[in-house]
Amino acid sequence: MAEDAMSGMVTQIPSYKIGALVPLTRPGWAEAGHHLLAGLELAVGEVNEAGGVAGRPLELVVRDTAADPRRAAAAVDELAHLGVAALAGEFHSVVARAVAARADALGLPFLCSSAVLDALTDRPTDHVARLAPAQSHGWRIFADFLLGAGHRRIAVAAEPSVYWVSGTRVLQNHLAPRGGDLVELDLRALTPSAVCDALVDRRATALVLLAGHPDPAVSIVEAVRRDPRLADLLIGAPAGQPELASWLTRLGKDGAAVPFLRYLPERLGPLGTRVEAALRERLGEAPSFVAFEGYDTITVLTEVLRSHGSDRTAIAASWPRVAVEGTRGPIRFSRTPGIDVWQWAWPPVQVVDRDPADPDRFRVLHTG
Repeated sequence: MAEDAMSGMVTQIPSYKIGALVPLTRPGWAEAGHHLLAGLELAVGEVNEAGGVAGRPLELVVRDTAADPRRAAAAVDELAHLGVAALAGEFHSVVARAVAARADALGLPFLCSSAVLDALTDRPTDHVARLAPAQSHGWRIFADFLLGAGHRRIAVAAEPSVYWVSGTRVLQNHLAPRGGDLVELDLRALTPSAVCDALVDRRATALVLLAGHPDPAVSIVEAVRRDPRLADLLIGAPAGQPELASWLTRLGKDGAAVPFLRYLPERLGPLGTRVEAALRERLGEAPSFVAFEGYDTITVLTEVLRSHGSDRTAIAASWPRVAVEGTRGPIRFSRTPGIDVWQWAWPPVQVVDRDPADPDRFRVLHTG
């Protein structure tokens, strides 16, 4: 708002609009979506409290994708019509693919916060950049953790999805040359009890759970934990289901000692520490790495808008020149082999789990 000195009238300063795409309702992973949105909103609020971007406020225009690619693509069209300078967010990889494709077709810049699928687009594009590490990078680190822990006979229990199939392929390609044997279990055909029987029959020492939360992931964990034949079996969930509070609420101590991937440094710097405290207050619980991804997204877009204004072509051309300090370290984008978008290579990657002695506490088991 500003006051015209001649007329005394208050005029509205135009805002920089950013379209935010997040899963806020089922069947999307709404808990992750709310963490992502909290990070986006916190950063926007701080930018505006500091005077905005060149005196203009940021405005977040939020749309719920509900994990539906068609709904997300329609939201991209709507947001483009509303005049957003760029798109931000999304957690689900299949949805992010739909967003990236539509944004590329419209010439609309999209900074993907959280989706990790390598093939975010079908062709090289300058319109899309990504903060989250590619699946092939993070999941190879998870495979190294399994091998380092002595696991060679590893079962993957997966639902049908492009994301889970891609993850299985990453694990298979990394484990096989290093002496790991991957057994695939199709959750379309197996009950939790049948999964337990298959794990015993295949002599698996580790189970990688590639399944939706809460169902069927929670039911499978409960079945395995109650099967005395599988007392020594390691359960892993690289997609990060155990990080959020609902995992612990539903499983209690059964949800501890389930390693997963987390994209945080072992120690946060001053910015990360301050943001963590602010996110904790906003969320009423410990923030997940997804909330930090949201905050860092706005940090990048603020810098881009400050340098290039709302011109979409200039924003899309600016990704390789971005150099900002994020909550988890310096952020720069580059072209990475096999990745057709501008990629931060790489955010910090950890394998962590919840401590059985104190499930509210996380243990860092491996770093990549």
